Amino acid sequence: DTTAPVIALNGDANVTHEAGFIYVDANASWADAVDGSGLLDASGQVNVSTPGTYILSYNYTDAANNVAETVTRTVNVVDTTSPVITLTGNPNVIHEAGNFYVDTNASWTDAVDGNGTLVAAGEVNASKPSSYTLSYNYMDAAGNAAQAVTRTVNVVDTTKPVITLSSSSVTISVGGTYSLPTATVADFETLTASV
Repeated sequence: DTTAPVIALNGDANVTHEAGFIYVDANASWADAVDGSGLLDASGQVNVSTPGTYILSYNYTDAANNVAETVTRTVNVVDTTSPVITLTGNPNVIHEAGNFYVDTNASWTDAVDGNGTLVAAGEVNASKPSSYTLSYNYMDAAGNAAQAVTRTVNVVDTTKPVITLSSSSVTISVGGTYSLPTATVADFETLTASV
């Protein structure tokens, strides 16, 4: 027996594989005039967490020590999947004017980069009733941009102003002069004023 076995790939010689997903190789098969045939597992590894080019090889030696010609497969791990942004909290918020606004932010997840927290782009002026839009964006290391997510913050003024008298009761002698007491009004917009 001087005839070397022959190795044939199962599947394509060049494979493009999306990063972050488990890679299952199609393997290869060998055939020999004397020994018969069988399946071959690949030598080498594919790191699905790191985009790049990986070479898998298939080797076989028959019982008579005839070595088959090595066959290889190229696996190109690519990252074309965009990350996903998820809001923390509600997409629509009603916020009472005059109180400091603290945003609950958002989070991102990516098949390759992992996950993290996002701080909003934009501002909320808690001293001015209006509608404000905050946006959250993220781009992964491969340049894939997530679909932007927004939150609407409606600053409203539903708090009544507070009036405080300088004196709640006045005692005047008969024939004396009565002077109106002063009062102050406090409101988040006017702060304080004398009336």
